[in-house]
Amino acid sequence: MSSHRFDVLGLGNAIVDVISRTDDDFLAAQGLHKGGMMLIDETRAEALYQAMGPVTIVSGGSAANTVIGTASLGCNAAFIGKLKADEAGTAFAHDIRAAKVDFSTQFAKDGPASGRCLVLVTPDGQRTMNTFLGACQNLSEADVDEDLVKQSAIVYLEGYLWDPPAAKAALAKAAKIARAAGRSVALTLSDCFCVDRYRDEFLGLIRSGAVQILFANESELHSLYQTADFDTAAAQLRGENILGVVTRSEHGSVVITSSEVLAVPAFPVDSVVDTTGAGDLFAAGFLAGLSKNKSLETCARLGALAAAEIIQHIGARPLKDLGQLAAQNGLAI
Repeated sequence: MSSHRFDVLGLGNAIVDVISRTDDDFLAAQGLHKGGMMLIDETRAEALYQAMGPVTIVSGGSAANTVIGTASLGCNAAFIGKLKADEAGTAFAHDIRAAKVDFSTQFAKDGPASGRCLVLVTPDGQRTMNTFLGACQNLSEADVDEDLVKQSAIVYLEGYLWDPPAAKAALAKAAKIARAAGRSVALTLSDCFCVDRYRDEFLGLIRSGAVQILFANESELHSLYQTADFDTAAAQLRGENILGVVTRSEHGSVVITSSEVLAVPAFPVDSVVDTTGAGDLFAAGFLAGLSKNKSLETCARLGALAAAEIIQHIGARPLKDLGQLAAQNGLAI
């Protein structure tokens, strides 16, 4: 890749995660769909928070988790996301900068509070997310720093941000700047409900050349191509002539290009504690490898290693130095 200041720039929801262990009975009592992600308003967020048990509070957000993972692997990383100048916003900004990620998006002075995601983790490690987006939704084109985009080898877009029109415009602007500068643009589909809402638009991004790298899990891929058969969906993705990366939980991942389909196993773990951020950290490992011109198999192995670290503890931010972990496993970047 031509010279650049940042290996990966993420654009996504800046959210503080509020995580609590719970059981299926609590989910049922609260009318929650296990394993899903539901958007809630500030009133519902407060009521659910009061009903939850003891919590762990940590900065989150899908693309933010990913860029922090790339930084832990030794990459130069940056993030663009909207916060309000409140307690949660200040905590998020401190956390992401402490993780050695460049973050300079201006705080909103008015409007809704900073975003929060109430994450309920059941004993099987499944997470059920209830998200109050708040200030996140007010990301706009004015927040997209053109020089920052041009200086980033890979620009990573979070599908969740496709909901608010102003944020959608911001992502489109970033993609356009990146492509004009000869940079790569990656998109994560975020969740199958998000794909259901914007299937045609996401396919349009892929087919217009705006996006060259796609991250999805199995359910998102099935939703994108409206088929329950994995091989059928994978064949359609192969026909898009992009780099497709599909995660399959304990079955590892499948890397799909026009010329090959590469299956890479998951990394073994002692126990699954919390799957929050597994896909985000898989993307971190993969993008870190890609930014350093590693083979696609090595990229997928780095993704599997990062995902394995994250699912063995509560929270979506690595507790170990991923760069050291990669080196210990023969995957030094």
